[in-house]
Amino acid sequence: MAVAIPAPRVRVLWVEAFEQPFRLRMPFRFGVITLTEGIQAIVRVQVRLGDGREGFGYAAEMLAAKWFDKNPLLSDAQNQHQLRKSIELATTAYLAAPPSTPFELFANNYRYQIRAGRELGLPPLAASYGNALLDRAVMDAVCRLVGASFWTAMRSNLAGMAPHPLISDLGGFDFTTFLADLEPVRSIAARHTVGLVDPIVAADQAAGSRVGDGLPETLEEVVAAYGQRWFKLKVGGDRQADVERLVRIAGVLDTVDGGLRVTLDGNEQYEDVDAVVELWEAMEAEPALQKLCAATLFIEQPIKRQVALSRSVAPLARYRPVIIDESDGEIDSFVRARSLGYGGVSSKDCKGFYKSLINLARCRLWNAEGEGSFFLSGEDLTTQAGLAVQQDLALVALLGLADVERNGHHFIDGFAGRPAAEARAYLEAHPDLYQSSGGKPRLRIRDGRLTLDSLDCKAFGSAVAPDLSTTAIMSKAEWPPASSQPAFAHSMPSSL
Repeated sequence: MAVAIPAPRVRVLWVEAFEQPFRLRMPFRFGVITLTEGIQAIVRVQVRLGDGREGFGYAAEMLAAKWFDKNPLLSDAQNQHQLRKSIELATTAYLAAPPSTPFELFANNYRYQIRAGRELGLPPLAASYGNALLDRAVMDAVCRLVGASFWTAMRSNLAGMAPHPLISDLGGFDFTTFLADLEPVRSIAARHTVGLVDPIVAADQAAGSRVGDGLPETLEEVVAAYGQRWFKLKVGGDRQADVERLVRIAGVLDTVDGGLRVTLDGNEQYEDVDAVVELWEAMEAEPALQKLCAATLFIEQPIKRQVALSRSVAPLARYRPVIIDESDGEIDSFVRARSLGYGGVSSKDCKGFYKSLINLARCRLWNAEGEGSFFLSGEDLTTQAGLAVQQDLALVALLGLADVERNGHHFIDGFAGRPAAEARAYLEAHPDLYQSSGGKPRLRIRDGRLTLDSLDCKAFGSAVAPDLSTTAIMSKAEWPPASSQPAFAHSMPSSL
C-alpha cells in the first residue's frame, strides 16, 4: 500500500499552448462527422512548488470537432476555436490562482470555468476541456519535480484529493485510503473501434483505395494483425442499416477465439430510448447476431445528449447496461444519470483525470452500499501516439480497467506530424508500448493487449518531453462567432 505524504502546494507560473496538424490514414466516421484530418493541442506549463523548485509539465489532446459540441450550425473550425477558448479561460484562471494543491487548483476553479464558458456559449463538455489539459500538465510537472510516477504520486495522494464542496455527494469519502488501495494494471486489452465507414473485408475496398502503408485496413486484417478480442462497434441511428452492418461485422467477429467482447456506441444517433430498444430487439431476433449479442457488455451513449438525461433508460438497461459519454458534461452528471437507470460512465482524459477518479470513487461507494453494479469504461478521443495516448493509458491503468478503446493507432499512422527524433525517443523510452514497423515507431499490440510497464516513469506516463521547437503556437481563439457574440460578463472565482 502506498503511503500518503503531504501534497505539495503549486503555483502556475506560465502556460504555453501549441498545435500540430495531422492527417488520418483512413477516414473515421462516427456520429455526425467523418474525420480525414485534425489538430492536436499540446500545452506546457511551468510551476513552482512551495519549497521553491520550478519545472515544466506537458499534456496533449486532439482538438476534436463534432464531439464536444455537435451543433450542426457550427463548422469544424469553430468547434476547434471553442476548445482553444476553453484553454484560454483555464490559463487565465490558473495563472491568477494562489498556491494550492493540484486538486484544489482544479476544484476551486471548476465552477468558474463552467460559468465563464456558458456565458460564451460553450457547453460544459467543451468548457472543461481547458481544465482537463492544464490539470494533466500540472500533475506531470509535479511528478517530474518530485521524481515520482503518476501511479506512485496518485496512490500517495500527492494531488491532495479530499472532500470539497464541488463534490458534496462525497463529503465524507476517504480519498487517501481509496487512492492508496488502487492497483494499476500492467497490461490492458485494446478494444478496437469499428467506424461507420470502415471496410470489414477486402471486398469492401474499391480498386486502388488501399492505403498500403503496411498497417491493417479491414476489420479482418485487424483481427489477424493484432489478435484483438475486444471491439467497439459504432451504430448510426438507422435500425435496419445498423443491423445489416452488424451482421457483416459478425461474419468476421464470429471467428474470433478466446473470449469475444463487444460494446455498442451510439454516439447520440438515436432520438430516444424506445428507438434503441427496438434496435436491440432487432439484433436479438437476427440469428446471425446471436454470438455478437451474447458478447455485448454495454451500450454507450445511444441517445442525443439533449434528451439523454430527461427520461429513464430502464427499458434498455434490462437488456444491457447503458453508459453516458457525451452526456457526462459536468462533474455531477453521473450522479444524475444513475437516477435514470444508467449503469456506467466513460473515462476520457479529455474530460479530466480528476473526474474519472471521482466517478470511480462514486462507483465504489454506491456498489458498497448495494445500490447496483456501477462501473467506468475506458474510451478514446483518437489519442495520438506519444503524450496523449500514454497519459490516457496511465489513467485507465490506475483505474484498474480491464480494457480500453484504442483507435488512434488505427486511423493515424504512428507519430504522424510529430518530429522524427521525438518519435524515436518515445520508442527508446517505451519499448514495451511501441515497436519499429515499416521503418516507423508505431503502437505495439500483441495478442490484443498493450504492455504498460514503462509508463511507471517519473512523470505522468511519459518519460519523454515533447519537442516543441518547431511546433506552432496555438492560434488565437476566434470565439464566440462575431455574428452571434453573447455578452461576456463574469466574475473570477474568489480564490483568484
